[in-house]
Amino acid sequence: MGEIKEKAKETEDDLRDLGPPMPAESAEKMQLLWGMVTDFISTYKNAIAGKFDSRRYGIGGGGGPGRMELSGGAKIKMNFFNLYQEYNGYRATQDYTDQHIQKAIQMHEGDGLPGFPSVDVFIYLINPQLEKLRDPALELI
Repeated sequence: MGEIKEKAKETEDDLRDLGPPMPAESAEKMQLLWGMVTDFISTYKNAIAGKFDSRRYGIGGGGGPGRMELSGGAKIKMNFFNLYQEYNGYRATQDYTDQHIQKAIQMHEGDGLPGFPSVDVFIYLINPQLEKLRDPALELI
């Protein structure tokens, strides 16, 4: 008799560990599926954004207290930060003289409102600087 009670208790514990039973009604099944998809999307977005999501790590933070690894967007952000750290304090106009800037303004003089430099001047001057940043970014990706 004691053996049967022990087996019944083990079975009840196993059933409890499995969670709630599958819904019987179609609407309840759809609600369960919708909730699972929503949770998956939320977890996926958090991983890409580099946000902490307790559902991904469970209790204890992914391997023990104080031991957290960067993931998703946080890794990408950190790698870009490290890649462009040498450009900290960089001024894009440091390579240009006043004469070079004036020439660019004159080249694009008719493209904007009188008295205001055209946005094309900015694009003309900044594109070579952005090209310097593109190759390292593509290599990192």
